[in-house]
Amino acid sequence: MKNVLIVSGHTNLQGDSFANKIILEDLQAKLPNATFDFLDQEYPNFKIDVTVERKKLEAADIIVLQFPIFWYSMPSLMAKWMEDTFVHGWSHGSTGKALHGKKLLLSFTTGAPADMYVEGGIQMYPVETMTTRFQQMANLCGLVYEGYIYTGGVSYASRPDAEKVKIMEAACHEHADCVITRLKELSK
Repeated sequence: MKNVLIVSGHTNLQGDSFANKIILEDLQAKLPNATFDFLDQEYPNFKIDVTVERKKLEAADIIVLQFPIFWYSMPSLMAKWMEDTFVHGWSHGSTGKALHGKKLLLSFTTGAPADMYVEGGIQMYPVETMTTRFQQMANLCGLVYEGYIYTGGVSYASRPDAEKVKIMEAACHEHADCVITRLKELSK
């Protein structure tokens, strides 16, 4: 498999995650050669070491952004990581070619079920609309946008219900397997 960087954007993965924690544990177990970047462990104070992060990105062939959707976007820590690291002259602009040709795969979850993300539904828009900022970022930075793996209905609100927990756990394991399958395809 090509050099894979998986960036975890959850702001409190060990203390407050259900779905992303399971997905990342599976990915770590099944992708021992991948590089994992747990932003909440590295930068609990939101002070991003740009030099370190750029080296990780430069070494990668495939970049996976793993995160929960918080308020219809990426978590604040992942946004801060992107704002600090992806700057004109490095990631984009006439001299910013560091990411050109690298593949970008999104892997994200929502607490609300997938069937709520439909035009005119409770969430008003399809889940794809939440990927447009990433597609534009990929375009600007010369990344090859490879789509997304998405699982909905993995809400912390369901944690007290043992039956729902089993269903959510199975969905998270399936999600991780889908990411692995996609990474194998992208490595060809």
